[in-house]
Amino acid sequence: MPAGLVVLVGAPASGKTSFVRALIERRQIDAEAVVSSDEIRAELFGSSPAGTESDAADAAIFAERDRRIAARLATGRTAVAESTNVTSQARLRLIAMATRFNAPVTILRFDPDVTELLQQYTERGRTDLTTAQVRAYAAVMAQDAGADQLRSEGATTVHDVPGRRQGSTPVQAAALFSFA
Repeated sequence: MPAGLVVLVGAPASGKTSFVRALIERRQIDAEAVVSSDEIRAELFGSSPAGTESDAADAAIFAERDRRIAARLATGRTAVAESTNVTSQARLRLIAMATRFNAPVTILRFDPDVTELLQQYTERGRTDLTTAQVRAYAAVMAQDAGADQLRSEGATTVHDVPGRRQGSTPVQAAALFSFA
């Protein structure tokens, strides 16, 4: 894939972070290329998600994410937007930024079925979300993040990242991708 903006799209617990860690471990991308909203949330507000679920906190987190992505794209480096990005509004914000820098946009879709998603969520022991919230993210993804929709929003390319349903581990999935 060409250098540019890589947008991960998937509900919480869909495997995005594990996939990115595998890319880094395999030296397919530099850790600095990954711009994670969860990591920015922890940097700005500490490790506890309590008290960071406000519009003001989200605005600060995503403004910092956008600043970091723009800094990378402005110098011709790849940036990986690691957040859920399941809504069209979230993706269009990122695609507009990439367009300003004439950078191609690659979207990687993480789309496990709801049962698999809830199993992964339970295994991770997350306490910052409820199962109802995970289901809601999955429903938005199913409605608003189909491959044709993503292309119509301006993605240069769209790829589905294989997961458990396809018998693939994050390391095996990472081996399928390269970023120039």
